[in-house]
Amino acid sequence: MQKYIEIIEQDKNRHLNELIEFLKFPSISSQSEHKPDMENCASWLVNNLNNSGIKNTKIIPTHGHSIVYGEWLEACKDAPTILIYGHYDVQPVDPVELWTSKPFEPEIRNGKIWARGTADDKGQLFCHVKAIESHFKANGKLPVNVKILFEGEEEAMESHLDDFIIQNAKLLSCDTAVISDTEWFTEGLPTICYGLRGITLAEVTVTGPNRDVHSGSFGGGIDNPLNVLCWMVTQLRDRYGRIRVPGFYDNIVELTDEEREAFKLLPYDEKLYCEDLGINSVFGEIGYSTLERVWARPSLDLNGIVGGYTGEGAKTIIPSKASAKISMRLVPNQEPEDIANKIEFYLKLIAPPTVKVEVIAKAGGKPVLTPLNDPAIKAASRALKLAFGKEPVFMREGGSIPVAELFQSVLKANTIFIGFGLPTDNIHSPNENFDLNNFYNGIKAIAYFLDESSK
Repeated sequence: MQKYIEIIEQDKNRHLNELIEFLKFPSISSQSEHKPDMENCASWLVNNLNNSGIKNTKIIPTHGHSIVYGEWLEACKDAPTILIYGHYDVQPVDPVELWTSKPFEPEIRNGKIWARGTADDKGQLFCHVKAIESHFKANGKLPVNVKILFEGEEEAMESHLDDFIIQNAKLLSCDTAVISDTEWFTEGLPTICYGLRGITLAEVTVTGPNRDVHSGSFGGGIDNPLNVLCWMVTQLRDRYGRIRVPGFYDNIVELTDEEREAFKLLPYDEKLYCEDLGINSVFGEIGYSTLERVWARPSLDLNGIVGGYTGEGAKTIIPSKASAKISMRLVPNQEPEDIANKIEFYLKLIAPPTVKVEVIAKAGGKPVLTPLNDPAIKAASRALKLAFGKEPVFMREGGSIPVAELFQSVLKANTIFIGFGLPTDNIHSPNENFDLNNFYNGIKAIAYFLDESSK
C-alpha cells in the first residue's frame, strides 16, 4: 500500500471533522445576507489549504463573491500541471421544514453525512484538498504540479469566474482540468463523465390587443396571443421528438458505435426510470435510446408559459400578452450563439402578422467532450479502480458546467469529471447528503490520480 493511502486511513476521523466544520458555513451565494458567511467560508478554506501544504494561497475578490486560489509548482521538470476546480457556495435550503436535520448542522446517519453542500460541492471539493495533504505528509511533495481554483458563485445567478479565467489564462495555464461535481451512474459503480451538453435559452413574448379584452365581444375577431404562442411552441418540435428549427442539427458530432454499445452495458432499467418519475413511458427522438437522448442528443423544452387568467373560477378574456421560456441543450459542434440566432429567426418567421412577437435568445455554456483516450482519463480510470476496487464505467451527462468549456477554449486543457456523488444525494433539495464511503475512498482516488498522472 502506498504510504499516502496509509495516512488517509489514519486521518479519516480528522478529515470528517474538518468537513463538518466546512459544511457549517451557510455559504449561500445567491442571498445577500450571507455575504459575511461567504467571506468566512473562503477564509477557512484558504487556511485549510495552507495547512494541507498548498502554497501561494489567496482570496481574490470579484464584484461578487471571492475566488480561492492556490498552487504548488515544484514537481519535476516533465510533470504535468493539474488545475483543480470546485465551488464552496451552496444552494438555498428552502423549504426548510422538509429537512430531517438542520441544513447547516451536519449529522451522520446511515453511513452518510447530511447537510447542505455535502455532495454539491463541498464534500467532493474536500476530497482533493485532503488527497493533496496526504501526499505532502507522506513525501513532502506532490507528484505533479497543482493549481487550485475554487469559486463562490457557481450557484449564484451571476458569476464573475468567466472573466477571471479569460483575464488570467497565464496564471491558470495547465495540462488538464479536473472537476469533482458530478455523480455516479448508480451506487457502487465508479463513474467517469467525459461529456456535457451545452445550453441556449430563449424567451418569446407575443402581444396582441393593448389590454385584456372580453372573449365574447372580441373572440373570433382578433388573434389571441396565448393561442398564437401555444401554436408557435408546437412548431418547434415534431411529434417524434425532432427539432424543427432549420439548421439546428448542422454538423453535430454523432455517437460512435463504441459509445452506443458501452451505454447498452450500463445497468439502466427503463421501467424503474418511469416508475421513479411517475410516467407511463419515455419519449424522445426516434432512433436513440433514453440515455443517448439525454446525454448526447440535442433537446428543446418549454420551461414555463405565462398568459391570461389562472386564478380561481372563470375570467373570460383574451389576454393582451403571453410569454414562454425555452431551453435547448446542445451537443458538440453546436455553438450556443448560432443556435440562439437560429431559434430567434425561426420564431419570428412563423409568427403571424396579427400579433407582435419579441424574442430574446441568449447563448449559455458550450458543450464539452473529452476524448476517451486522453491520458488524464486513463489515469483517472486507474485511480478509481485502485480506490474502489472496480473498473469504472464511462458516461456523459445531459446538464451543463459552463466553466469546463472555458478550460478547453481559453486554457487549451481538456476537462475530466471525477465525481463521487450518487443519484440519491438530493442535491439542490432538502436532505442533501453524501455517502461517507465515497468521501473516504474519493480522497484515495484523487491521491491515486495525482500519482497516476505523473507516470
